[in-house]
Amino acid sequence: MSPEAIDLSIENPLLETDRPVSSLQKGRKLAFRDFKDGLCQWRIWLMLAYQDIKLRYLRSILGPFWITLSMAISVYSMGFLYSHLFHTDLQSYFPFLVGGMITWTLISTLVTELTDAFSTSANLLKQIKLPYSLYIHRIVTRNIIIFFHNMLVIVPILAIFHQVAKVNWNTLFLFVGLFVLYINAIFYGLTLAMIGSRYRDISQIVKSLIQVVFFLTPVMWKPDVLPPSKRFIALYNPFSSFIEIIRAPLTGNLPAFHDLLMVFGVTLIGIFICYYLFVRYRARIVYWL
Repeated sequence: MSPEAIDLSIENPLLETDRPVSSLQKGRKLAFRDFKDGLCQWRIWLMLAYQDIKLRYLRSILGPFWITLSMAISVYSMGFLYSHLFHTDLQSYFPFLVGGMITWTLISTLVTELTDAFSTSANLLKQIKLPYSLYIHRIVTRNIIIFFHNMLVIVPILAIFHQVAKVNWNTLFLFVGLFVLYINAIFYGLTLAMIGSRYRDISQIVKSLIQVVFFLTPVMWKPDVLPPSKRFIALYNPFSSFIEIIRAPLTGNLPAFHDLLMVFGVTLIGIFICYYLFVRYRARIVYWL
């Protein structure tokens, strides 16, 4: 074998094995591993979510059903009041309001709690090495469990106003809506948690904005009460579409195609934003705390 051939046989493996790995590639690999480990450790975040609810209502007779009772008193009182204020038929308005309030409570609580996800778990993050996504799963799962408790509020409404709201095959779409909402909560929640841990004022800003969004979203009012020139407020409101993919199945209906399209677009945007930020800034989260 000639010296040139020997040199090439030695040089080529070095060229293949000694290539430096860029920080972006390393960040991408760690981000995907974080998501994977977070899903694989589902027993941990499921146990933590259950423990959070249990500790919140320790030594209480009704336990988490105090939330359900509070929700029932609020929506039943509001139903009678606002049906007269809006001059709306009680039979059609009551299921609309109850389904909207239950769903809005889930979404608004997720937004506010996820913004502080890393800040409130700072001690745990600094002491135990767990995937960052695990803390997001914990909060989302906890609120989903509370949502199923609150679903008991709509049972009397379905029994009384069964001509307008009923349980049928369309109700099964509720699980699809919750799954889509869960995916969005994970990606947007991770984004909000990173921003909230870096800038602590974001939490207060989000809490203030979520109150404004409540009045701009058709939770208590129907879009048809607006004049045609102002209905874009509900039409292009992504919160309205996310509420509708859950409220519609709760009352035995399917969401409108526009709402499905809006949710699909918002989901894609959330995935891309989360991917970009989490890959680049994942390693800095613990230092921001």
